Amino acid sequence: MIRQWNEESLDHRNALLYAMGVTEDDAKRPVIGIINSWNEMNPGHFPFKDVIAELKQEIYDAGALALELPASGICDGICSNTPGDRYTLPARDLVSTEVETLAELNMLEGMLLLSTCDKVVPGMIMGAMQVNIPTVMFTGGYMAAGHYNGEMLTLTHTKQAYAAYMGGQMSQQDYKGIVRNACPTPGACPFMGTANTMCATAEILGLSPFGNASVRSQTEEWHKLAKEAARKIVELVREQVRPLDRITKDNFENVVRYMMATGGSTNSILHIPAMAHMAGIDIDPKFFDDISAVVPWISAIYPNHKTYTMEEFDRAGGLNAVVGEMLASGKIIVTAKGMFGTVDDMALGRRSTDLDVIHTCDEPINAHGGLAVLKGNIAPESCIVKFAAIPRGLWSYSGPAKVYESQDDAWHAMLDDEIVAGDVVVIRYEGPKGSPGMPHMETFMAAVLGKKMGSTIALVSDGRFSGATGGLAIGHVSPEAFDGGPIAFIRNGDMIHIDIEHRSLMVEVSEQEFEKRRHGWQPIVKPASGYLALYRKMTSSAHRGASIYWDL
Repeated sequence: MIRQWNEESLDHRNALLYAMGVTEDDAKRPVIGIINSWNEMNPGHFPFKDVIAELKQEIYDAGALALELPASGICDGICSNTPGDRYTLPARDLVSTEVETLAELNMLEGMLLLSTCDKVVPGMIMGAMQVNIPTVMFTGGYMAAGHYNGEMLTLTHTKQAYAAYMGGQMSQQDYKGIVRNACPTPGACPFMGTANTMCATAEILGLSPFGNASVRSQTEEWHKLAKEAARKIVELVREQVRPLDRITKDNFENVVRYMMATGGSTNSILHIPAMAHMAGIDIDPKFFDDISAVVPWISAIYPNHKTYTMEEFDRAGGLNAVVGEMLASGKIIVTAKGMFGTVDDMALGRRSTDLDVIHTCDEPINAHGGLAVLKGNIAPESCIVKFAAIPRGLWSYSGPAKVYESQDDAWHAMLDDEIVAGDVVVIRYEGPKGSPGMPHMETFMAAVLGKKMGSTIALVSDGRFSGATGGLAIGHVSPEAFDGGPIAFIRNGDMIHIDIEHRSLMVEVSEQEFEKRRHGWQPIVKPASGYLALYRKMTSSAHRGASIYWDL
């Protein structure tokens, strides 16, 4: 047994279990907590209601007792472009706290984590690393792509359509038709956004059954994988195998390698260091960029491709085929091992069945990975760009700054045609402390794309982006404006130079001029109370995972 009980404390617990119909014999079984993020506000987590009974029965048949415990399951999309979006990144650390508390307070022998979406998967993994009892994760599968008037749709297309509608380029009927048809089924949004990047993270780390990250939600195969996860957690509890017995820095490096191969979400540069930190492993943005230089980008789905989604990715072999292609070219660490086996096991013997969707490493889309870390006098620590979603002609870009103190101001300026071709829009005070909470800048960029200006303007921000963001968008500028980073002192008209290939983000302002502008400066302090005020006080920078746990 992982936990040590004395007779009195165990009897005291059992008395409470008996009240809920647990028998004396069943109370002797090891208790596995099913930490369930199911709720009725999040389509990514909604499918878990269909699988709970199967999970409990499999665990019981294998000799343990499964008890269901609820945890937060937020959806970033629900609160997009509202003040609620400030809570999405802080919710990750809240979920981590929930998992730790549920596991330790209830003295669980093991955990089966049910999660799908952007902040909940990394939050649960952070908690699992902290607790370090036998753990597996089962993710919810992907959503079907939407269609309207013969065109592929995802959730992010609704934002682009709104900008087109407001600009008079689309009828209200078509705009509402896109909204109605963008999300036809439950599951994770079917693009290479944060949710699918994080589900892949769970599988590559070794916490999820092989095949889980690229399976359609609610299918027969998905149910089969759920039962596999249930059987595995009982086996791990019986053998007392803890996550940190197997998960090392090599596992995390494989996650980053996979991300580069697939053009994963920029949010991963916040989440992966935060997860690794909870495991006592140090990862910084330079780690990402070093791997980007040696791992090719071999698979593109939306927003990195105009029409391919998780459906095409799945048919081409999914995550496991990507791993198979990386194995064939020595681009993944083969000695890493997780809860379900080795990297060789993870490939499932697959190779790509559609070389337009998943390329070989010898004939990649690009010789370098899909993300790049930039530095310069705007971002002395780091900033991030998903160049997989940017046409090569925009990898070098210069223009005058047009500065806004919030996304909302910039969004309205975009809708009102105040921003023109050639501008470099600067949105600041949207970082972890400045907002606080570091909300998405996707609403602004979706308006840019909806107005067909994705190739004519750039964005630089201390905020972050949805994994589905396209266009020349640079985020996570560190230090952020609230902390007195150089981005706080950029003025309208300052010339900004972006050079992705040389990893540079510069503004034509001398250090002497910056010093003059710093004189007498005070940060803009946006209102915050409750958890947001606590988060502002406790969080690290984006360069260090934007986590309240970083300095503990």
